[in-house]
Amino acid sequence: MAGIGAFLKNAWNKEPVILVSCAIGLMGVTLPFISPWTKYSGMMNSSVPYNYPVPVRDNGNMPDVPTHPREPKGNNLEWLKKL
Repeated sequence: MAGIGAFLKNAWNKEPVILVSCAIGLMGVTLPFISPWTKYSGMMNSSVPYNYPVPVRDNGNMPDVPTHPREPKGNNLEWLKKL
């Protein structure tokens, strides 16, 4: 641990710009993996369909098509309300 501290102190004394740029680069690589926004944006992206529904004329033989756009069919989004 003392060796790492000595290395960082020496690097800061010689090339502070390079040390800061490496630190920013490491943060840019690691922060998306530990950020809670990544988790919730992934959950929201998975719940939104790729193709938005188009109004369809229901003749009574379409059980998978909701009769009204507000009819609750599909994934439950209660987790989004509890954020």
